[in-house]
Amino acid sequence: MEPHPVGPAGYVVGYALAGEHLGQGLTVIAECVNPLAVTRDAWRDVAVRAGVPVTEVEVVCSDPVEHERRVATRSVDIPGLPLPTWAEIVNREYEPWDRDRFVVDTAGRDVADCLTDVLRAIGQVAVAAPSRRD
Repeated sequence: MEPHPVGPAGYVVGYALAGEHLGQGLTVIAECVNPLAVTRDAWRDVAVRAGVPVTEVEVVCSDPVEHERRVATRSVDIPGLPLPTWAEIVNREYEPWDRDRFVVDTAGRDVADCLTDVLRAIGQVAVAAPSRRD
């Protein structure tokens, strides 16, 4: 048995928890790898069912040398959690997005600047969309 067998069950639990939190009026930020349309659709559908605005963000690193360096030098904060190798990352199945989303390219940028961009995008959606509590 794998030390951390998450897979599809982990996503299902995440969707359920996100739905519960949204139902309580809380904000949810689901940060995970979503290379497939089915998982992206499922996260969006949680927000749609809760009647709250959703901002979809795709984080990319357009510099493959920098991306590989980050993969090689990262650390894990969950004991026993296996991290994917560079080969696994570049060979991962990926389905292109078929709808608008906010893209953050992290190449050559620090975390604070990228976070500022994401928070700005979230703020724009929150202002543009009516609250379900109105």
